[in-house]
Amino acid sequence: QVQLVESGGGLVQAGGSLRLSCAASGSMFSIYVMSWYRQAPGKQRELVATITSGGSTNYADSVKGRFTISRDNAQATVYLHMNSLKPEDTAVYYCNALIMPRHYWGQGTQVTVSS
Repeated sequence: QVQLVESGGGLVQAGGSLRLSCAASGSMFSIYVMSWYRQAPGKQRELVATITSGGSTNYADSVKGRFTISRDNAQATVYLHMNSLKPEDTAVYYCNALIMPRHYWGQGTQVTVSS
């Protein structure tokens, strides 16, 4: 069983920045494929960014150039650095760990961007 705990959400003005953190349990964190998803009210959950065990990253088109996903295997933590935030980035952000074949989810952290 893997537990994920997100932190770092909050209220920020458009153009501002936030850093989300996700601390994972388990001794095999370095092999987890880690992702951030988000879900806005009335919308489906969408993939925001992914980082593999080897450090390769992938981003949704809507956040490319503004968000950066990173990981610290020693701290078993994945981060999402969010810059130039827009009101449309407002959502609950969820941390996800893929340990084949299972997905594990955190409880989510709210990010609200005011215009």
